[in-house]
Amino acid sequence: MIVELRKLLLRDIASVQRELELYPDDAAVWRAAPGILNTSGTLALHLAGNLQHFIGAILGGTGYLRQRDLEFSRRDVPRAELLAGLDRAAEAVGGTLGALPAARLDELYPLELAGVRLTTRMFLLHLSTHLAFHLGQIGYHRRVVTGDTTSSGASGIAILAD
Repeated sequence: MIVELRKLLLRDIASVQRELELYPDDAAVWRAAPGILNTSGTLALHLAGNLQHFIGAILGGTGYLRQRDLEFSRRDVPRAELLAGLDRAAEAVGGTLGALPAARLDELYPLELAGVRLTTRMFLLHLSTHLAFHLGQIGYHRRVVTGDTTSSGASGIAILAD
């Protein structure tokens, strides 16, 4: 299960990066659109911080210190910086889940969240669907603000084989 979750998370982080690379310029990543609360830039910051915190720091002991309020308040961060943050998230996910013993999946996740305790397995599944949800939002944001319908191949299945 850890191997599969690691593959899904890494695939979807790479897909977020491909979506960001398809924008014509850095400004478009931050362009607001009617009815869309968070831009792709905000979502990229949020995903990078979320994964580095909940997987890297909490499960992997990386020492990452999350500043969640900045994930939602920073603006006009260059794509290069967003991509670098996602690279660090991928490193945290890959390294942590690559070393996590399978027995940890059935243990309680170390943090209580929203007043509940989940197993590590369930929380990792939650993080995977959270990432996929925001990946879809980023794809739609890009299409809305640019008019470009190019596919990023976000949910490619071939990478999951082997």
